[in-house]
Amino acid sequence: MSTTPYLSLIIPAYNEAERIAPTLESVGVYFRNFPGGVEIIVVDDGSTDGTAAVVAGARPTLSAWGIALCVLGNPGNQGKGSSVRRGFLQARGDVVLFSDADLSTPLTETPKLLAPLERGECEATIGSRDLPDSQIGVHQSPWREFAGRSFNRFVRLVTGLPYADTQCGFKAFRREVFAPIFRLQQVMGFAFDVEILYLARKRGVRVLEVPVVWNHAAGSKVGLNWRSIKPFWDVATLSWYDRRGRYAELSVAPLPSFSNLVK
Repeated sequence: MSTTPYLSLIIPAYNEAERIAPTLESVGVYFRNFPGGVEIIVVDDGSTDGTAAVVAGARPTLSAWGIALCVLGNPGNQGKGSSVRRGFLQARGDVVLFSDADLSTPLTETPKLLAPLERGECEATIGSRDLPDSQIGVHQSPWREFAGRSFNRFVRLVTGLPYADTQCGFKAFRREVFAPIFRLQQVMGFAFDVEILYLARKRGVRVLEVPVVWNHAAGSKVGLNWRSIKPFWDVATLSWYDRRGRYAELSVAPLPSFSNLVK
């Protein structure tokens, strides 16, 4: 494996001790002998169940398969967006892939995200559960599906983003292009995806929505309670952040030449 891997896989984890070991085994089996090399970055978001220790225990096996494993620990529960941001800024790969710890989107869908990037068609690909060719095996509860559709409608109304699904936990980014975006990220919770896509459009970056296979996994860390209002509030504040100049650096940051980003 080269010193600098082609792909960095970020997995945010909060109290995932029970399922992170099989997840990492699946990741290792799938990415074993991956062309260009791969590194895994698990960001433990203040877990209290020993998640970090379980992750560290997988290092010898992954190392034997030629896969580097990095474990980062947040000082307390900072939020999913904070974990992904920290992992992204630590990543060394040309492409950064983000996946939920439950692997709701199976790793076999990875080529669907990587191929358009390698062909130079876009600088980011986002998995979608709501395109005509998307395949949902195990559905969420009717209430969760309704909440998800309501959130997406709100996102479209407030931001103008055209995507059918901003929240699927399976996305790939060209690191050099998106590093300035993640550095300016303000939303550290569930709605961070919306902010990243909002800033990508502001910067003129091409994003392709890709239909994927998806299965609901029990044990979601996103609860349906008063905290469910927070993502709506975070989306509503994006234009305020913009007006306050929080994203001003994007207008002066040089955009890498897309022609040089093809694998």
